[in-house]
Amino acid sequence: MKRTSIAMTAAAVLVTLTACSAGADGSTGTAAGDEPVTLVVWESLEGRKDFIEQAGEAFQEEHPNVTVKYQNVELGDALGQIALDGPAGVGPDVFAGPSNTTGDLVTGGHILAVENPDALTSALVDGAVQSVMYDDIMYGVPVTVDTFALFYNKEFVTEPPTTWEDVKAFAAGFNDANPGKYGFVINPSAYYAAPFAFSAPDNLLFGPDGTDVDTPNTNSPATVAGMEEFAGLREILPVPAADLDAASVDSIFEGGEAALHITGSWNIPVFEDAGLDFGVTTLPAMPGSDEPSGAFVNSRTMYVSAYTEHPTEAQEFAAFLATPEMQELAFEVTGSVPSIDIPVESEATAGLIAQASHSFATPSIPPMTQFWTAMDAAVQNIWNGADVQTELDTATDVISGS
Repeated sequence: MKRTSIAMTAAAVLVTLTACSAGADGSTGTAAGDEPVTLVVWESLEGRKDFIEQAGEAFQEEHPNVTVKYQNVELGDALGQIALDGPAGVGPDVFAGPSNTTGDLVTGGHILAVENPDALTSALVDGAVQSVMYDDIMYGVPVTVDTFALFYNKEFVTEPPTTWEDVKAFAAGFNDANPGKYGFVINPSAYYAAPFAFSAPDNLLFGPDGTDVDTPNTNSPATVAGMEEFAGLREILPVPAADLDAASVDSIFEGGEAALHITGSWNIPVFEDAGLDFGVTTLPAMPGSDEPSGAFVNSRTMYVSAYTEHPTEAQEFAAFLATPEMQELAFEVTGSVPSIDIPVESEATAGLIAQASHSFATPSIPPMTQFWTAMDAAVQNIWNGADVQTELDTATDVISGS
């Protein structure tokens, strides 16, 4: 992941955005005044609540007339919830959502574009910027860079495997020697199967830029071959997909019952709190390659609601969360990978940053909604033994609307 240098201070970002921010009707607002303003902010629990509340207190020190009110709406629920609550006038001013929902949020008319985006893009890492672009317009402020990598329990693993063949060999021996434990666990889903299904530069989801709706690449020969390799992992993890949901496999690793696991930064504080001695490294290489497998990379993004009555303050608060001070706070509270170029002293986070340099942006176009549903079903069926080509063809028909 190419990282840029921070080219402006937190104050400069806020001054620029205060001078020019858009209202819900597209008009340009003026600087925030002295009238009392309450900003409702949607975010998840699990550390994010603490971050938003502490960030709100810091923001209020600079803007005494603004009160930030946290409300719990989980990241994955924001798209559906804003479509209901926004038009009803009971929605948020700012809300967190995954960057891959940007296209649906834009086409639904639910979010405002970032005003004067140059004030942010000069500080944000390139991957974060690309994750929130739609039709060459920036929507939302990326506050994390999210991807996944290989986590390993240091009690069981000294040198983590660097190829998937090595993973299978290690796990097979570990399983035999440690009844009741797992050499390797993974959640069989479209998200975690991406390293097998897609690869740069010629077999990326929806083409090289993630915008070619006519080329989903979900049943290309390369994807079929990769998913056959994925299905081979069942040899070392003979468990039905229904029993390998994300919560279950996370819990297995957290409890010291697995040697290797595929997950992301959101689990770093969870595993640390559990007292687990673990490391994080890049994903193993696919057969015939000596480079780490790629993975989806996206951003936890703070969007300004198109229904807000306080667009100026909402834009300012969203931008405030990308300042160095708030990025450091987010890292301390949640373990998230910063979206700007600041130093972090964490072996685990360094492993995720290394993986991000081998990863590819999750597309944010509207067909992604169909992708997740159709490919999740296909991946689970493939894991359970269904024919790879048939499942991928079926998923592609759904994604393409055939």
